[in-house]
Amino acid sequence: MPRVFAYCRVSTADQSPKNQALEIKAAGFKVESRRLIEENISGSVAAAERPGFMKLVDRMEKGDILVVTKLDRLGRNAMDVRSTVELLASYGVKVHCLALGGVDLTSAAGRMTMQVIAAVAEFEKDLLVERTRSGIARARAAGKQFGRPPSLDEKERKAVLKRLRAGVAVAEVAREFNTSRQTILRVRDAVLRG
Repeated sequence: MPRVFAYCRVSTADQSPKNQALEIKAAGFKVESRRLIEENISGSVAAAERPGFMKLVDRMEKGDILVVTKLDRLGRNAMDVRSTVELLASYGVKVHCLALGGVDLTSAAGRMTMQVIAAVAEFEKDLLVERTRSGIARARAAGKQFGRPPSLDEKERKAVLKRLRAGVAVAEVAREFNTSRQTILRVRDAVLRG
């Protein structure tokens, strides 16, 4: 008979994982208290970096079942969830997600579900990148400047070039303008490139 484990995670101290444990019990899974891990850790932390989750993984053996209420309990994004499920599957552990109707994510149907979720996540990521690029292009077209402001204005850059042409050492010019040698070298190199 396979052993059943449960992983319940919340992100903040004012939340409690108890509701997840109750939901798993209500779904008909009998989980002994020693096989229930409740963890209070941000979802932004990868599953493989969560002490409670890794403690759970160390206890599980081939044929065991891990139950979670939602996929986001397993990972910070679709790719993390997928790698976590694949890791557990490589150990012979079945993963059941209540939010997906209790489907075993290591089964054929579960793997297909995971592929759909991963495809949607990739699509969302591509949309985000596209929107970001579009926003940056729009801001540039409107004249928005990006990056740090230059440490030397145009008048100071001309004065730097004049001092360098006069044979003054880069380090000395940097001290005179209260800036770094690298800034002076960038001013000099910009003229050489231009």
